[in-house]
Amino acid sequence: MKRSLMVFIAIFSAILILNSFRSKYQTSIVGRVNPVGGANVAWAVSGRDSTASNVVNGAFSLEAKQGIYRVVIDAVEPYKDAILENVSVKEGQTVDVGEIMLQK
Repeated sequence: MKRSLMVFIAIFSAILILNSFRSKYQTSIVGRVNPVGGANVAWAVSGRDSTASNVVNGAFSLEAKQGIYRVVIDAVEPYKDAILENVSVKEGQTVDVGEIMLQK
C-alpha cells in the first residue's frame, strides 16, 4: 500500500513538472485553401524546425514555435503548390494567413 502511494506521488509529480514546461498558450498558424479539395497537406518551415498538418475541408492548423516561417501548401493536380514567405509567429499567438487561392 505504501509503495503504491509512493508510485502515485512520483507519477503525479512527473506530470506536473512536464506540464510546467508546456506553453500556456497555443502557438499556431491557421488558414484555408481554395478550392477546398485542392490540397492535402500544409507545411511550415523555419530553419531546421518544421511542422505539417493535413488540409481537412479546406482548412489547416499548424502548431509552431516562435519564429519566421515559410508556409507551403502541397497542392494536388491540376493545382500548383502555394508558398507564403516570412510568416511571423510570436509565442502564444495564432496567426491566420487567410484564404490561399490555388492556381492551375
